[in-house]
Amino acid sequence: MRTIAILGGGIGGIVAANELRRRIAREHRIVLIERNADHAFAPSFLWLMTGAREPAQLRRPLAALLRPGIELVQAEARRLDLSRRKIETGGGEFSYDYLVVALGAALVPEAVPGLPASAHTFYTFEGAARLRDAIRDFSRGSIAVVVAATPYKCPAAPHEGALVLADHFHRRGLSGSVEVHLLTPEPQPMPVAGPQLGEAVRNLLAARGVSFHPLHALSSINAEKQELLFQAGQPFRYDLLAIVPPHQGQRVLIEAGLTNSAGWVPVNPRTLATGREDVYAIGDATAIPIPGRWKPDTPLMLPKAGVFAHLQAAVVADRIAAALEGRSPAAEFCGDGSCMLEAGGDLAGFAFGNFFAQPSPAIELRQVGRAWHLGKVLYEKWWLAPLGLKRDLIGWALKAGGKFYGIPVTL
Repeated sequence: MRTIAILGGGIGGIVAANELRRRIAREHRIVLIERNADHAFAPSFLWLMTGAREPAQLRRPLAALLRPGIELVQAEARRLDLSRRKIETGGGEFSYDYLVVALGAALVPEAVPGLPASAHTFYTFEGAARLRDAIRDFSRGSIAVVVAATPYKCPAAPHEGALVLADHFHRRGLSGSVEVHLLTPEPQPMPVAGPQLGEAVRNLLAARGVSFHPLHALSSINAEKQELLFQAGQPFRYDLLAIVPPHQGQRVLIEAGLTNSAGWVPVNPRTLATGREDVYAIGDATAIPIPGRWKPDTPLMLPKAGVFAHLQAAVVADRIAAALEGRSPAAEFCGDGSCMLEAGGDLAGFAFGNFFAQPSPAIELRQVGRAWHLGKVLYEKWWLAPLGLKRDLIGWALKAGGKFYGIPVTL
């Protein structure tokens, strides 16, 4: 008997656990360690923000999303002893033979100097619900959607947030009295995807009345004056602030010596192996260089996004299953990625491509339409459905050639 421990119950952790349970013999033990009892579907936080979803619609008990035969431990990982293959948690100590790290990125809004308690975010479940209450009574003034620092998860999300907010106030007949601004330190929208997609998103923002402010690196906030201060340029005054908080690597991984100097876990881009024996890392916790550059002397890194965690989890599950069966692991992460870009008004675009392409990522954006929005709605329903007939039926409806817009839909 072997024990596979998975740290983190987000998208990557759930897929890794379910795929392993589906692939390996029942004699092997799968332990999923996650501090939260409930799982919230992050891609739909924007709909929670505008009131298109109620909180209960986006949250499920994590146990309901896991296959039978997976041990769920609700506890926080406090220490990793990689030499002894031990995990210390608030719920006791666990030994492992294989370890899958899927802890994601930690949000650190406190790292922004002067960030007021009145600031909002749609990057957390609680934040999106609180922002919903704030915009309900907002009828005049300037809304600032601010990227505090890079890297951050889901490169499309700040742009989606601005677009969905602009549409929300347009529907309320307040386009003339509410301004939506997007401010970011990046030189263009979604720079990792290249100039062509960046220009398409910039045009989409302009068409929806969103003012885009690139190269605005936030240094601090003057809460009394409600002003954003930048490393260069003039301050920007806001009436309502929605911030994309700084992200950092998880402390337990840094202390274990798994990370680079920036706090992210370097892995083999194809196998997700960390360099420590039988230890893999997937999703937002990782650092994976890809071809191309958008800033002098700065390597381009694979974006932090759920689609990559999903695909990488399936690769790692296959490789561990092969090792347990005495086969030579063959599965590799190909670098494909996709994203539905919500534009408001039940419309969405669809970006897809290969991030390992040479000489730089080859990403396309399909025309904005209702079909992509409907696809995201169906995917939400599939992901949150308990394991069983309902989930399988939605999955079969989504599958096209074994994948849904490049994302495996496992049954």
